[in-house]
Amino acid sequence: MGAVQSGLYVIMGVAGSGKTTIGARLARALDIAFVEGDELHPAENVRRMAAGIPLTDDDRRPWLLALAARLREARRAGAGIVMSSSALKRSYRDLLRSEAQAEVQFVYLKGSPALIVERIAQRRGHFMPPALLESQFAALEEPAPEEHAWVCDIRQPPDAIAADLVQRAA
Repeated sequence: MGAVQSGLYVIMGVAGSGKTTIGARLARALDIAFVEGDELHPAENVRRMAAGIPLTDDDRRPWLLALAARLREARRAGAGIVMSSSALKRSYRDLLRSEAQAEVQFVYLKGSPALIVERIAQRRGHFMPPALLESQFAALEEPAPEEHAWVCDIRQPPDAIAADLVQRAA
């Protein structure tokens, strides 16, 4: 199995930045599994977010540990995985790296608050209300240069972003 197929990728950014769309396309292009990180949130976290209550670091910890466990399992199996996760703070990314016990490539989907508000307003059936976006931007710590995250401008079409990521992964 080549390096591309065994890579561990976390697609990060605030709600509405396109994590699921880009992550699913990247996983399909690399022929590896995609994990929707939101599906690993404890039920209480989903209830809190749906009620418009921002999550605390303590609320997020069990979720981050569940995500890291999936990354660790993929690494141990020698399999690649693409996972979506807001990973808003460096401490969250550090926890994912250390608990996964592996090299994790973060892909930061960067966009303006105005563009993301517009996208969220068009979404249907997602538990994250637009009102929580402000708290996500407030918590966001963009990846520092030494984190070597791949930064993608979300004004680009999803196919173009995914194609760029496949090239970077090669």
